[in-house]
Amino acid sequence: MPFGLKNAGATYQLAMTHIFDNIIHNQVECYIDDLVVKSKVKEAHLFDLRIFFERLSRYDLKMNPLKCAFGVTSGKFLGFVVRHRGIEIDPDKIEAILDMPSPKSLTQLKSLQGRLAYIRRFISNISRRCQPFSVLVKKDTKFIWDEKCQNAFVNIKQYLSNPPILAAPIPGKPLILYTAA
Repeated sequence: MPFGLKNAGATYQLAMTHIFDNIIHNQVECYIDDLVVKSKVKEAHLFDLRIFFERLSRYDLKMNPLKCAFGVTSGKFLGFVVRHRGIEIDPDKIEAILDMPSPKSLTQLKSLQGRLAYIRRFISNISRRCQPFSVLVKKDTKFIWDEKCQNAFVNIKQYLSNPPILAAPIPGKPLILYTAA
């Protein structure tokens, strides 16, 4: 399918959802043309791969062997690092934010906000942490990077210097849920 067409991505995703219907989010994660076969225990992985390959064969789908990796315990997927202990931020994404100088213009601030939006689920209470920036992006407001903004920027960098890991809830341990509305 040529991906240059207007609805090609959505059509392809719909096809993948149909093909892997009952195993998506159990044994397979699928986002357009990125597929990950996952298993909770190492012993079940060959069985999960067999189911996956049977689906590929049934629908006559082909894979590029140069883009495949098998039996890995961790890897990059959609800009995040997936490991046995959970999902982590790609270190390159963190490094890009840590290396940023303080924004000197609205364009640079929006660039920072875009990078933070990409990893927002890893930053607890991000709306409070970024609150000083919201004043600067309002219409007809002069860009003045003050001490509050600088403190918020430094605070975010400190937070990202030891980034959290997203993991599945563990029964019996407290679960803290933040919602963004």
